[in-house]
Amino acid sequence: MRGRLGSALLLVAAAGCGLTSGSPMADDVRPGSIGRGEPLRGASLTVTSKSFTEGLILGAIMGISLEAAGAEVLDRTGIQGSIGSREAVRKGDADAGYEYTGTAWITYLGHSRPITDPRRQWEAVKKEDAANGLAWLRPSSLDNTYALAMNQENAKKYGTKTMSDVARLAKSDPDAVRLCVEVEFANRADGLPGMQERYGMDLPARNVTQMDTGIIYTQTAKGSCPYGEVFTTDGRIKSMNLVVMEDDRKFFPNYNAAPMVNAKTLKEWPAIADVLDPVTARLNNTVARDLNAKVDVDGEDPHEVALDWLVAEGFVKEG
Repeated sequence: MRGRLGSALLLVAAAGCGLTSGSPMADDVRPGSIGRGEPLRGASLTVTSKSFTEGLILGAIMGISLEAAGAEVLDRTGIQGSIGSREAVRKGDADAGYEYTGTAWITYLGHSRPITDPRRQWEAVKKEDAANGLAWLRPSSLDNTYALAMNQENAKKYGTKTMSDVARLAKSDPDAVRLCVEVEFANRADGLPGMQERYGMDLPARNVTQMDTGIIYTQTAKGSCPYGEVFTTDGRIKSMNLVVMEDDRKFFPNYNAAPMVNAKTLKEWPAIADVLDPVTARLNNTVARDLNAKVDVDGEDPHEVALDWLVAEGFVKEG
C-alpha cells in the first residue's frame, strides 16, 4: 500500500483463492498489552482479507498484532468477492483472516436460516467449520449486517422507521419504495430475495437498481435512491446523516467478525489465539464506524488507521 507498511494491495487473481502476490508487512512495532514475550517469534504467517474498507482494516489489525508478537507476516489482504479469502485459509494458502459468522453460516455452509442469538451463531459455525479445517477464535460484538437507509428528507416524507413500515409502504404506494443495492445483495439468500420473502414484499424489477457500494451511499444521501442498501458499521451512515430502518423481524443474520484460522496453523502456533482474543474483544460497531469513516470519509489509509488504533488502545507500541 504505502507508508510504514510497504505492502502491496494489488492482487492478481488466480484460480481458486485468487492469491498470487503479496508483500511482507514491515511495521516497526513491539508488544504492548498483547504479544509479550513474542510467543510467535519464528512463525511465518500469511494474513488475508476481503477487499472492502472494513476487511482491509481488520486484515491490517490482525497482521500488525501478529507482527508485534514476533511473527513474520505476509500481507495478502484485499481479495475480491466473498469466498476468495476463506478458500485461501481453508486450503492453507493463507493462515488467517477475519470473517463474518453470518457469511459463513449462510453463504459458505449453506444454511437458509440464520441463528438469531449471535453467540449461538458463532458456536454453530465454529463446530461445523472444524470439518473444513478451519478454526474460529472468539467473536467480536462488531456486527456488520445489512440494512436499508434513507436521507433525512425522505425519512420525513415517508415516515418509515422499520422494515415492516417499508413493506407496508410498498403495498400502499409501490412507486415510493425504490431500492439501490449491490449486485451481490440482489442475489444472496440473506439479501434482497430473502428480505422480500420475510417482509412480504414483491418489488417490481424496475424498482431495484444495482450499483457499486460507494454510489449507493451518495445517491441515498442525495435522495435519488429513496432506500439504499448499507452496512451497519459503515462510517458514511453517520457522516451523511442517514436514517437506518430497523430490522424488526430480525431477518438479517448476525455478521459478527471473528478470526478464522487454518486449523493446522493454530495447532502449530496456539499463541495466535492469545494474541488476537483481546483485540477482537475490543471491536464493536462504534469502533468500526469510526475506523471505517477515517478511510471512506477522511481518505486515510486502512493500514495506517489500523496501526494508529492498535497503538492508541495500547495493544502494540511503535519503535
